[in-house]
Amino acid sequence: MTTLDTTRGSQYAELVRQVRQAGLMKRRPGYYLARITATITAYAGIWVAVVLIGASWWVLVPAVLLAAAYTQIAFIGHDAGHKQILPGRRANDLLGVALGALLVGLSYGWWIDKHNRHHAHPNQEGKDPDIAPGVLVFAAPTGPARRGIPGLWLRLQAYIFFPLLLLEGLNLHVSSVRALAEGKVRFRRLEIGLFAVHFGGYFGGLFVLLTPGQAVVFIVLHQGLFGLYMGCSFAPNHKGMPVLAADDATDYLRRQVLTSRNVDGGRLIDTILGGLNYQIEHHLFPSMPRPNLRRAQPLIREFCAEHGIAYTQTGLFDSYRQALRHLDAVGRPQQ
Repeated sequence: MTTLDTTRGSQYAELVRQVRQAGLMKRRPGYYLARITATITAYAGIWVAVVLIGASWWVLVPAVLLAAAYTQIAFIGHDAGHKQILPGRRANDLLGVALGALLVGLSYGWWIDKHNRHHAHPNQEGKDPDIAPGVLVFAAPTGPARRGIPGLWLRLQAYIFFPLLLLEGLNLHVSSVRALAEGKVRFRRLEIGLFAVHFGGYFGGLFVLLTPGQAVVFIVLHQGLFGLYMGCSFAPNHKGMPVLAADDATDYLRRQVLTSRNVDGGRLIDTILGGLNYQIEHHLFPSMPRPNLRRAQPLIREFCAEHGIAYTQTGLFDSYRQALRHLDAVGRPQQ
């Protein structure tokens, strides 16, 4: 067993060597400057449109666009969290805090702690917070969880998955506020101040510019679509892939590849999913800049084929079907 583990460890070391030799870990400041500038310009332009349209139901058009802008900013915050953008941890963290708390209303400190634990143990029971039992259950429960109202909810979870995503934006905001209230995040004071600016401007601006009814509909539409977009971007990555037992000792290389799923598509999908469609490459090399993931894919796919490691890639809609099949299978009564 020791020899096997050493061999597998050396396989990842060999992959790292190949990736570095190909220059795929080098920073891409020009790409990120253009991406950040374009995204924030679009974000600001949408708010300008809200101001210019004013108290008209046409204001719901920028509400839809704003949901996309929020998600695209969150993708950049994700890249900052993985130290892909700027030299040094602190610079990336401050960028992530500014993007998350000020522009989107999400706690970067809360998210990065949760996300790092996910990356260390993807789809592993008891260790990956993304599959911890909650509103949805990703590993088959036993006992009381299968009886009564909880059991009925469990059997229906595949059917309510997408409707539930409409509440994901609200869930992210509430979880962020709770984490800040508990004082368990870095840059807490800074985030609280930026949160106050964000939500004060968001709610204050909307209720000043629009009628109360228009403001409420704007918020519901915007936050619902934001949650849906975020959820649909992350759902293809691991949902429906193997779930590892808490005591599983699979090596790092295989743990990251076997629990992740890539999504087919060209540069449009790259943009829509913020590079998360290269989930295998991202999990193997979290600090690899987003634009390098596409270039790394052929090398990593070939490496996995040479070493007999299953490399999963499918279309976007098929990835959703797989995720829903998994949720349905988990919810079915045990035989």
